[in-house]
Amino acid sequence: MRGLIHLGAAAIVLLFAADRKISAQAKPLAGPDVQNIYDKLLKQIEQIPIYDNHSHATFPDDMDMDAMASPPDESTVLRLRDTNPEFVAAAKALFGYPYDDFKPEHAKWLIDKEKAAEAAGGTAYWDSILDKLNIETCLANRVALAAYLDPKRFHWVFFVDSFLFPFDNHDQAARNGDMGVYIPLQEKVLQRYMKQEGVSGLPADLAGYEAFVRQTLADNQKKGGAAMKFEAAYFRSLYFRDPPREKAETIYAKYHSGGVPSAEDYRTFQDYIFRVLIDQAGKLKLSVHFHSAVGIGDYFSLRNGNPLNLENVLRDPRYSNVKFVLIHGGYPYTLDMIWLTAAKNVYTDSSLVGYYVYPSELKNILKQWISLYPEKIMFGSDAFPFNDAVGAEETFWLAARSARTAVAAALAELVSEGAFTEEMALELARLYLHDNAARLYGEMK
Repeated sequence: MRGLIHLGAAAIVLLFAADRKISAQAKPLAGPDVQNIYDKLLKQIEQIPIYDNHSHATFPDDMDMDAMASPPDESTVLRLRDTNPEFVAAAKALFGYPYDDFKPEHAKWLIDKEKAAEAAGGTAYWDSILDKLNIETCLANRVALAAYLDPKRFHWVFFVDSFLFPFDNHDQAARNGDMGVYIPLQEKVLQRYMKQEGVSGLPADLAGYEAFVRQTLADNQKKGGAAMKFEAAYFRSLYFRDPPREKAETIYAKYHSGGVPSAEDYRTFQDYIFRVLIDQAGKLKLSVHFHSAVGIGDYFSLRNGNPLNLENVLRDPRYSNVKFVLIHGGYPYTLDMIWLTAAKNVYTDSSLVGYYVYPSELKNILKQWISLYPEKIMFGSDAFPFNDAVGAEETFWLAARSARTAVAAALAELVSEGAFTEEMALELARLYLHDNAARLYGEMK
């Protein structure tokens, strides 16, 4: 039980100890009672309010929904294609959609309803979506929090990758078609931050740039930022070295006024500024989110995005006060991921995974996670508008439904196998769906 002693886990240990009365040894196979246990658990799990650790709650035409955009001609997994009948089920459940497909003449009904809600303004529409899905609180990953999102329900997570790209990025953008889309958007975000801070151009020296970076994070936190997010896996390896400041200072002095850095110089500078960002997060008590899974586009590197690349940062004693959240569960490296959360300040969520794979596979992932570090896992929807018809609303529904059914199935098997009782199963479901996130962001003790 030593591995369970983490934030908020003491109650789990006590409850688990009490549960041992049911069996001296868990069984390797679920029994014939698993369906009945599942039905009972699901009924109660449906009543647990969700704390959504990761979303892009937005209308489709809002350019602030992300610091990036989908590159052209990207491949789409089977479950996210608009031919998936689950999206029709979502539209029916949320809006009373009267059709059984998304043919253009039918999808117009849904698109018109969404556009009318956007035109009406106010925060009631997106609050109502959360209410229909029993989602209490949602973290919204956005360049800026939209006026149509209620800050009492939607907490802002802002992007920080743009600080890694202050120099001439022609070589970066020319690497492949994906980078040709991503890099100009990073430059725009950096310019936006500079305007926000009243900075007309890059500071004259590294000390000035560091001050600009640190002040932007502090100001974003004052604006309601609950966490900061890296999408760095789309641009480079998640392995960040630890170069001395002198090297970064020399590189900044050479390129801040012009010139294209070599790949090695740019990487060294990024490695250093990354450390500045993490250090400032610790000072501000800002959680740090990382994209840590397979990504969109045709050139995303699974090797570069492997969350194990971050191990030297996650286990660095200098950052022991920083709460790291590896979003998307590291998929497909979900087993590696749960062992990374053995560190006391590392967490993960099931965002993206919950709609990439079907509930039967999500059940297997959650069963493994729950069996190891149940106090370090969180629900995340990664709700996102994939097109005008399949919006963030439908992906909210799909992710929430998948998670509730998958965690009920995982827990039902564990109860049937004699791992613990139904009472403890419901406590573990609450941790995953709500309590772990609420504790992490200081909304629950």
